[in-house]
Formats: sequence, C-alpha cells, structure tokens
Amino acid sequence: MIRVLLAEDQAMVRGALSALLALEADIEVLGSVADGESAWRELQRRHGEGALPDVVVSDIEMPGLTGLELAQRIRSRELPVKVVIVTTFARSGYLRRALDAGVAGYLLKDAPAEKLAEALRQVHRGGRAIAPELALEAWTETDPLNERERQVLRLAGEGLGAAEIAEKLHLSHGTVRNYLSEAIGKLGVGNRIEAYRLARQKGWL
Repeated sequence: MIRVLLAEDQAMVRGALSALLALEADIEVLGSVADGESAWRELQRRHGEGALPDVVVSDIEMPGLTGLELAQRIRSRELPVKVVIVTTFARSGYLRRALDAGVAGYLLKDAPAEKLAEALRQVHRGGRAIAPELALEAWTETDPLNERERQVLRLAGEGLGAAEIAEKLHLSHGTVRNYLSEAIGKLGVGNRIEAYRLARQKGWL
C-alpha cells in the first residue's frame, strides 16, 4: 500500500485528487492539507507517531511554504518521504529547481488522470516520474540566479523596497542593492520589475 499526503491550496483540486487516488486499490490517502506549513506540521506529527506517508503530492505555489520549500525541508531533515509535484507550471526552470530540491516526480495538472497513480507507483519503487515534455527542456537553459538573488528579487517583485527587504532578510541596505543589481545584470533587463517578470516567466522564482 502506498500511503499519500496531499498538499494543495485549491479545495476543488484537492478534493478531486483525493477522490481520484481513492479509486486505486494500492494507494491510501492519509490526509490532505491546504498549504505547505500544514503539510510540514502533519509530517512532523506523523513522524513522531512512526506513521509517515510514503509520498507527499504537492502543488508548487501555496501560501506560506511552497511545494519546493517543503521538498527542501523534507530532504534537509532526511525524512524517508518522496515528493511528487503536481502543478500548472510547465516551465523548465521550476523543474530544475524541483529536481535540485530532491523531488522525485513532476507532473502537470492537465496530464491524463491515470498518470498520477502510475507516477506514484514508479516513485514508490525508487524511480522518477517527470513530465516528458519538460524533461529535455529543463537542461537546455540554465538558471543564472543564486539563491540569495532569488530571494531578494522575489520580495522586490512583491513590492518591497530595498530597506524593507534588508530588514526582512537581515541584510544591509547596500547588500540588497548589490543583489538586485546583480540579478538585473544577469537577466539583461533594465530594472528590478522587468527582472522579476522575466525570472517568473522562466520559472526561476
């Protein structure tokens, strides 16, 4: 039996995924949550009880903790749990970051329904399940941003000024300006807003 925890912020999608997986004789949905932080708390609780799921099925963009950040946390704490991302983001940059975070599966929400169950079985056996249309593209374009540049640019895109970003990330004002300047230069655009839009489009944020 493959034990699954779902993390998806859209209630209708979460319900549909749960109902779909419940039809499979070898898959048990242990629970479903609406965001990454709730998923992490549920994993911690189950870890303490010795009842971890085998696989977490997660969206990428969720309030608080994203699916990729959840995967990174699972890997850094060395929990014996696989992560499968199910998302609308058909962008190679997201796939690259997902693989770097230790994700074992990356599927698109418009894929045929039976693909998810197949992917969970493949991942549970120790394999990987990657949307084929993204697998090749993911290695043809390199993300030029480092993690700190990504953090600063993401906050700038949310409307924070350099001083607010500095306070939030515990950096100096000058350091934040340097990170923004580096990101703008690497992306070959004219300002931080253009840099944010391009990086989002590529899946690098």
